[in-house]
Parts: sequence; C-alpha cells; structure tokens
Amino acid sequence: MNALKSFFVDEWYFAAPMTLMAFVAFALVAWRVLLNFSAKTSLDDLWPDLQETLKKKGTRGAVALCREEKGLIPQLLFTAGLEAAPQGAAAMRRSMASAIELEVLPRLEFLLAPILAIAKVATMVGLLGTVISMINTFNAISSAKAGDSGAVTSQAGAIGLALFATAMGLMTAIPLVFMHVMFKDGNHRFELKMKASAQKLITLVQNTRVADEPVPARG
Repeated sequence: MNALKSFFVDEWYFAAPMTLMAFVAFALVAWRVLLNFSAKTSLDDLWPDLQETLKKKGTRGAVALCREEKGLIPQLLFTAGLEAAPQGAAAMRRSMASAIELEVLPRLEFLLAPILAIAKVATMVGLLGTVISMINTFNAISSAKAGDSGAVTSQAGAIGLALFATAMGLMTAIPLVFMHVMFKDGNHRFELKMKASAQKLITLVQNTRVADEPVPARG
C-alpha cells in the first residue's frame, strides 16, 4: 500500500491521467452495455402481434406497431422493410439491407472505437511512465559515489515504483480489450439475427398477401 501511495504522490503526472482514462473507459463500457440492452427486443412475442396486425390493418398498421416497440430490429429494420413492402420483396430486401448497413450497425458500433483506443493508449502511457521512471532511477544510481552501496540500495524501491505505471496500464487495458472483443462478437451475432428476421418478415408479408387475395370463382 505504501508503494501504491508513493506512486500516486510522487508520479502523479502519470497516475492522474491513467486513473482518469480508467474511469472514462469503464464508464463507456457501462454505457455500451446499457445501449445493448435497449437494442434488444423479444421477437417471439412480437411475431404473433405483427402477423395479426398485418392481416387486420395492413402494412401501415404494422409500421405503426413496429415504431412503438422497443429495440433496433422492429424500430429500424422492420419499419424499413414494411415501408417498402408495396414495391415487392426485392424492394423490402434492399431497404432492410440498407437499414442494417447505415442505421443499425453504426449504432451497435458506437463507443467501441474509443474503448479500444483507451485500452491501447493506457498500455503505452504506462510503459512510458515506467521508462521515464527507470531513466531517472538509473541516473540517480550512476551519480551515486563509488562504494556507496546504500545509495544504490535506496533506488531499489524506485525501480519497483516505476513498474506500477505498467501494471496500472495493463489493469486498465486487459478488461477493456476483453469487453471490446465481447461487444464485437455480440454485434456479429445480432447482425445474423437481423438478417434471419428480415427474411422471416419478407415471408410473413408474402404469406399475408396470398391469404388476402380473393380466390377466383370457378366457371
């Protein structure tokens, strides 16, 4: 504890920015987790309501239903597809692909770049702090008088103190890199879910149209 206290007191010009980076980074991670929770929706509960609305109110009613639902899939993906439904399945597919690329994925990637940037910068700043502290320590050792073993021994604590910068940088970077990888994997799985849901929506709209078409009378 004394060594850690000495690091924050004596090496405050490295400890302060690294502590600030750690707090900012973990705040961004918490923000991204909350955004991921708000992006999800229960499609198992939505599909029956959506099918019933399509039959009774058509695509306009389905669009209004999706806009009221929580989550990126109904609000952005399904809305884009249903608005293009009168133009056919190909138009729905193009519209939803555009929504995924231009609207949904940018929202899912939000904050990931600064999280990764802080992880990389924290490691480098910690290493820089260690290098500078080691340079100062070796300068102090070299300036000690010959045969003065006490002066050399007194710098051993300074060497250990210098390593706190690298340790703090790694303690910040390791969980951030892990969370960044998990966020990227979650985004990939969410993208696959969106594509599967888009195809299911096209099929649902087509089946609803077929069911609503009048059966021609037999002569």
